[in-house]
Amino acid sequence: MTKKEYKVTNDKLIWKMSAKNPPVLRVEPGSVIEFETRDCFGSQKLTPGDGPIAFDPNMAGNPATGPVYVEGAMPGDVLKVKILEITPTSAAVMGMDKTMGVFMHETEIDALRIFDVHGGKTFFGDKYPVPNKPMLGVIGIAPEEGTEIPNMTPGTHGGNMDCKRIIAGSTLYLPVHAEGALLAVGDVHAVMGDGEVAGGGAEVAARVRVQVSVIKDEDMEGPMLLSEGYAMAIVSAEKLDTAAEEATKAMKRFIQKKFKIEHWEACMLLSLVGDLRICQIVDPLRTCRMEVPMEVFQAYGYSFE
Repeated sequence: MTKKEYKVTNDKLIWKMSAKNPPVLRVEPGSVIEFETRDCFGSQKLTPGDGPIAFDPNMAGNPATGPVYVEGAMPGDVLKVKILEITPTSAAVMGMDKTMGVFMHETEIDALRIFDVHGGKTFFGDKYPVPNKPMLGVIGIAPEEGTEIPNMTPGTHGGNMDCKRIIAGSTLYLPVHAEGALLAVGDVHAVMGDGEVAGGGAEVAARVRVQVSVIKDEDMEGPMLLSEGYAMAIVSAEKLDTAAEEATKAMKRFIQKKFKIEHWEACMLLSLVGDLRICQIVDPLRTCRMEVPMEVFQAYGYSFE
């Protein structure tokens, strides 16, 4: 059966994840969607240089393309999103804001740089062309009815998780909170390190292709990612310590249930094979992930749909 393919252009933008957002497209499960995205500044014409960054704040704030209504997705289900392709389509913009990031108390001015992106590299100066690894900073669905979450903020709906493992070839699972899920994506980075410590990555406009499907009656707590041979529970919280602990506990609960093992066994197993990582520490909520090798799931006879 031929998969249907759709396209959403980058004039279809939202700045908040909400069930109130009218869908720009309705697709059936199994469909492939190509999203054209803008960079986190709204793809404005910015001028590089030291000093205050002159941009329209109404166009910044991680605009996301969408949302897309997926037929049959209902609260209590899980939206499965296979990331097929992420292709940067612009030069990279990188801003450093004196009001955010690890270095904000050491930074007296805002700074902005624009880098060439070609040949699989981001050209940061002339010393070290940084190998690209395009990733989705923002990918999310609508939260519960009556809730609106700015695209800058991550949560159980996904959003601005800034997880560098959300790359082409990965699969993201998001628990559905609103009818149709209402998927939107944006804030692509050509490359970014864990932590996003200066407040941004190599921000680019991009073309993103995904395939969506619906898993019925799956009680997943929050975002779960399969990428590069690992399964990951992703959790965001106000404090980094809390995000780290809750990501660990979320994965513990998941493997205890799926592997049908005791509490103590799940805790010990996770302490042996789990790797706790930081996704980002600059957004309104901090984000961590707990990674477990896929071979562990295979050994216990569990496979993801």
